Amino acid sequence: MLIQTGVPCKWTNDSQRFLLEHFDTIHNSPCQMYHSALPLCPPSSWLRDCYAAELLQEVKLVRGLPGEWGTCSRTVLFDYVPRTLSYGNNTIAVGLTSGDIIILDAITGSQAAILSGHTAPAGSLAFSPDGTSLVSGSYDKTVKLWDMQTGGVVKTFYGHTYKVLSVSISSDCTRIASGSYDWTICLWDIQTGECRHIINQQDSVQHVSFSPTDSGNLISIISGKIYQHNISGHQTGPAYYGNHISFSPDHTKLALCNRGVITVQNYNSGTIVAKFTLTRDYVHYCCFSPNSRFIAAAAGKNIYVWDIVCSDPCLIETFGVHTGGVSSLVFSSSSCLISASDDNSVRFLKIGASSTDLVATDPESALSTSASIESVSLQVKDGIAISSDSAGVVKTWDISTGLCKASFQTPAQGISWRDVQLADDKLILAWYENKQIFIWDTGKGELLQRLDKAESGLSGFRISGDGSKIFCLGNGVIEAWEMWTWKYMGEVKRDVRYLDPFCPGGPEIWVQLYNDSQTWGWDFGTSDSPPIPLSKAFPEGPHLEFINTPLGQALRGRPSWIKNTVTGERVFQLSGRYVQFHKVQWDGQYLVAGYESGEVVILDFNGLGSQ
Repeated sequence: MLIQTGVPCKWTNDSQRFLLEHFDTIHNSPCQMYHSALPLCPPSSWLRDCYAAELLQEVKLVRGLPGEWGTCSRTVLFDYVPRTLSYGNNTIAVGLTSGDIIILDAITGSQAAILSGHTAPAGSLAFSPDGTSLVSGSYDKTVKLWDMQTGGVVKTFYGHTYKVLSVSISSDCTRIASGSYDWTICLWDIQTGECRHIINQQDSVQHVSFSPTDSGNLISIISGKIYQHNISGHQTGPAYYGNHISFSPDHTKLALCNRGVITVQNYNSGTIVAKFTLTRDYVHYCCFSPNSRFIAAAAGKNIYVWDIVCSDPCLIETFGVHTGGVSSLVFSSSSCLISASDDNSVRFLKIGASSTDLVATDPESALSTSASIESVSLQVKDGIAISSDSAGVVKTWDISTGLCKASFQTPAQGISWRDVQLADDKLILAWYENKQIFIWDTGKGELLQRLDKAESGLSGFRISGDGSKIFCLGNGVIEAWEMWTWKYMGEVKRDVRYLDPFCPGGPEIWVQLYNDSQTWGWDFGTSDSPPIPLSKAFPEGPHLEFINTPLGQALRGRPSWIKNTVTGERVFQLSGRYVQFHKVQWDGQYLVAGYESGEVVILDFNGLGSQ
């Protein structure tokens, strides 16, 4: 056997990406790996190609995935919002709003431990230089020192009278600095647990850290200004305007975030190395890679990475994988960036990974995006599926081949509640914005209708399967309108929890109620009478249904299982790392699912046979 070293090996790289991408499925349900993980590999995957003949015998996966592995290799979901991240010794610490601190393996993302003790959000974390200790600051006014070997609390430091916003540990591991909403910086002796110094400030201390070159000096951020001072509070260096500061691991550079501008400069001389401006986003966090070559910044829902070592510093990567604001970033290696977001997720991102869209038949006309899919629709009689993403791009997909037939840009950018459908030979996009419903002709690129509504919020929105009705769900009530006349068709007040993805194709709507596991349906096809209750009926084809997908889990992205109702067998699992329950439509044979990563997957369950 010839073994090559020092060069990439296709099957080892492919296997690594496969294990990371589908870690939850493999770990929790290893027997489902062949049905729910391998088929979702991109067409270029060596593993998928090797097992394709066996995989597609029962469930046919129609190509709708990117041709290569994407930039996000792992997603870890939480029940609470992750507020902060810290990296040390191949370990990631995640501070949650619940007060718990979750310890993850920095390579696989698997959970290693839970550190419980805080009674309010853990808003700041810092590893000791050797990674054996972790310091946490919490909104419960305390600072805790944790032993990473045992997971136990070594000491709890009391003294702040309000939320602790930031913590740092000195390079010699003898002192802890903490900044608080109570306008003070406290310096703690790790051995005794006593507060040695209290430095009073003029406002809340958003950030405090020991100087990377001198543990006798501190860096603090107060009221949009960055200060350098000693432990007595006397200023020792120039002050900067900004809301965040980061130092390179080699201590030669610092990066300042000030609104939409990131300035990288030499730490000693102050010479500007690079300056980057984001015109649309407010930068609130940044960090350097371990080799000091890259700088990553969080701005809103997006993450930007610049190369600052090349002759012409430039933007090399933009990640739009989150659906909520990005709160924290850390590098675990020079090619792996880990982010935490208000969407309850932590994502492992690969810098330099290719993500090429190979599904379009006509690259000249197809709009390529990686924006989150916000709605999908099945039009089986026309042989297509339709998707709409958060960037406002509507695409039609050939069900039999998975190829993108056409792409259209629309004004519906950043709109959560929308749906797409073929109606009266028009490709219609409908969306809800600012108490109004808009109807857009995607093919002609023009607004057809607009309806004013009184309700300020929705929890569901859909065009009926025959394209004749608009359904809105708000406060547990379904309301319906005629698509073109805006005639009010009535309402259903049954404490509706969510609109079921089951889509029979007529003027019916299917829902799930609170405290009821059954599916309920109403026919809005008769204009002169109230909606008619329906008994649940399946279309021709396999008898399938979703299981273990209550709303609370589904909207947090938990896995959704599809079960054969006759045999009781679980036949497929939609990975919860991307897909959301309300972004799925299914007619009993075909299923189309939209993913946050911009992917569209079409499944054909016809191979299971009718029961």
